[in-house]
Amino acid sequence: IAPDVIVRKIRGRWTATLNRAVVPRVKLNQEYAALFKEHRDAQHGELAQHLQEARWTVKNVQQRFSTILTVADAILKRQHHFLEFGPMAMKPLGLREIAEELGLHESTVSRVTNNKFMATPVGVFELKYFFSREMATASGGACSATAIRGVIKGMIEAENANDPLSDAHIARLLARQGLQVARRTVTKYRQLLKVASVERRRRFSKPAGALALA
Repeated sequence: IAPDVIVRKIRGRWTATLNRAVVPRVKLNQEYAALFKEHRDAQHGELAQHLQEARWTVKNVQQRFSTILTVADAILKRQHHFLEFGPMAMKPLGLREIAEELGLHESTVSRVTNNKFMATPVGVFELKYFFSREMATASGGACSATAIRGVIKGMIEAENANDPLSDAHIARLLARQGLQVARRTVTKYRQLLKVASVERRRRFSKPAGALALA
């Protein structure tokens, strides 16, 4: 995947820049523009239309990528802890929040984040990845669904391979941490993480001898 935005830490601050390799190099042919200026008359009206269309195309391309970078900067400002600490540090974030801050329509933010990717030191992510719905905690606070998926992933990675965690068990462990997540939601998040069910994980954890005797 060729990222549209590249994120680097410069002088202690996370900074986003456009990937010049994917920005179209569109510009007016100045020779033709100059030729039109010399022949501005009724006979060359079609040339005027083509020139105007070319100018609009250049402007739209520039504006589009400028908007992508502006939105990426706004996302980065809110989610920079993700780059430092991983998915568990992801904050709840909605399209409307970014749209209101930048004075854009929510549909515009949705459009410029769809299939647009950000390269970071920890991987390449679609801009939409940084948006996550808010989930309440038992203490009255809030965390993001992405953060909860990060917690679930950590639990599964640390589980006893011979006694893997069921989705219900994970839900109970989350509740102990003040995260009220239904078992079916745990199942959904586990599937999004592409982690097999507890039955399959338990089956694959058995040594070959145990399988032969079963």
